Amino acid sequence: MDKYIPPYDITEEMLELASEITENLGRLSNINDLERLPRLRRVNRIKSIQSSLAIENNTLSLEQVTDVIDGKHVLGPKSDIVAVKNAFDVYKKLPEFDPFSLDDLKKAHGIMMNGLLLDAGELRSSSVGVFNEQGKVIHVAPPQEMVPDLMIQLFDWLKNSKVHMLIRSSVFHYEFEFIHPFGDGNGRTGRLWQTALLASWKPIFEWVPIESIIKDNQEEYYKAIGLSTSEGKSNKFILFMLGVIKKAVEEIVKDTHNHQIHVSNQIKALMSVIETYPMSALELMGKLGLKSRLTFRKNYLQPALEAGLIAMTDPNNPTNRNQRYYKI
Repeated sequence: MDKYIPPYDITEEMLELASEITENLGRLSNINDLERLPRLRRVNRIKSIQSSLAIENNTLSLEQVTDVIDGKHVLGPKSDIVAVKNAFDVYKKLPEFDPFSLDDLKKAHGIMMNGLLLDAGELRSSSVGVFNEQGKVIHVAPPQEMVPDLMIQLFDWLKNSKVHMLIRSSVFHYEFEFIHPFGDGNGRTGRLWQTALLASWKPIFEWVPIESIIKDNQEEYYKAIGLSTSEGKSNKFILFMLGVIKKAVEEIVKDTHNHQIHVSNQIKALMSVIETYPMSALELMGKLGLKSRLTFRKNYLQPALEAGLIAMTDPNNPTNRNQRYYKI
């Protein structure tokens, strides 16, 4: 059997977009790659999950998804709540997956669709189609008996191709949706796997909410899939995804910069009042003129602890009522 090469043409427009994305990533690397901004990473992760599931008609809002992840009771369809928990579990495991492994892809799908699909993690054994947001069929996937060979060939191409990962991951995303290898959950799994591939190139992509930009351009997303299918090559989808990635990276550069300035000012305020001897939270709040414990902990104390600028007298028991804090 000849090696399978997905049909697409690399154009000047693609290369220009890839260059712009890489340039913007260079700006992001100058602000610590989100390493010191765990709350922003968490917000972006939740945005990714809520957006990707919303594309699949999950009804939970961003606030509800946050509550589900935080273990709070949420009123909503049971399947929607299960989908959120599953997605959070699988996104947490992103660094553990080999994005060039078909077996790992199946494992990820098994987690994503646990309790939602009887054959979660297994390639489909029946026919499926791709529907747009109006419920119209835009693509009938290849017969189920072709799926195993198609997926093996696709992963073989993925592992051996020397094409830039921004383009390669977009080609994979389209081909994955074209094959539609699972009975359900293909959309959310395809988007997850492009993120996994991009994160294997630049780890920062684990925290870039590409899915939220896709959701904001959902009609164009399905149109790009449909046009690529009708043209017999994935060019339209590649260009769409590169545009999405470019916008997502631009937004996270801006958000990270703004967030870091905001956090830096609050850390500076705390560092101006804390001493090298232990002080209670109430003492520090009084010096800062704060009344809300939540605001103090979220916006001042935790960022300074995470930045390694202050320490706790009892770090093994963070909720100790006698906990004190001091400047390192």
